[in-house]
Amino acid sequence: MPPIASDFFQNKKVLITGGSSGIGLALARLLVQTRANVCILARNPGNLQKAASQLENQRHSPEVEISYLSADVSDASNLNKALAPLLSRWENVDILINSAGVAHPGEFWNLEDKIFHQMMQINYFGTVNAIRAVLPGMLSRKNGIIVNLSSVVGYLNIYGYSAYGASKHAVTGLSDALRMELKPQGIHVALVYPPDTDTPQLTYENQYKPAVTKMLASSGGIIQPDQVAREILSGVARRKYLIIPGFENKLIYVAIRLLGKGLAYALMDRMVASALKRKATVKE
Repeated sequence: MPPIASDFFQNKKVLITGGSSGIGLALARLLVQTRANVCILARNPGNLQKAASQLENQRHSPEVEISYLSADVSDASNLNKALAPLLSRWENVDILINSAGVAHPGEFWNLEDKIFHQMMQINYFGTVNAIRAVLPGMLSRKNGIIVNLSSVVGYLNIYGYSAYGASKHAVTGLSDALRMELKPQGIHVALVYPPDTDTPQLTYENQYKPAVTKMLASSGGIIQPDQVAREILSGVARRKYLIIPGFENKLIYVAIRLLGKGLAYALMDRMVASALKRKATVKE
């Protein structure tokens, strides 16, 4: 695993949305170990309290601040109200990590309208809302880091992820524009494409994956949140824009960039056809 540049993060004030579990919590644990001041934000107060207790066990110095906030990133008013005391106390956020997200797979024709809206409200607008809350302070100082978590389906969507993948493509498009707009302002933007990661969110997804999606997913591996978190922090410290955790994930991304999406589409079509054939065979 890549080393973490502890000196880079020491004393930084870091806000992590979706910080009560999964990749967000893994990031919080590592940041606390580097003596960064960390505030995790999520909707469920109970999960936040449990996560904060875990972070206390990682703290090596009483000077490191660990705090948590219960808020809904999809509700700008609720989010701004919850963040007001933190922003007043901290005066600035050095690093914002947008890790809050939900995924609900399913074939397009089987998904309810509310699922499409939920994916966009949380994954995309939740990212927008959090950035808009902390950006004024970053602009005034001409300094700051924004880390947006997209997904592997944020650069190559697959069968069963029409709702989720579209929302993560939106995060990719947002990040591309922000990178260009904010770089002259002294603000660094990073975009992360995590692959399937062993998190509670993946467990939730597996309940709803169509059979074809499960067959496609079985060809790839699952990596641990700690590995993803380490690669993210390593990339952030090196001021990288694109951060692609996992060896296989990197190979796929590079192959698409070199060979184009046409070959990827052809390969995926063959895999989907094979999965549908196997599905039909099982039914018979």
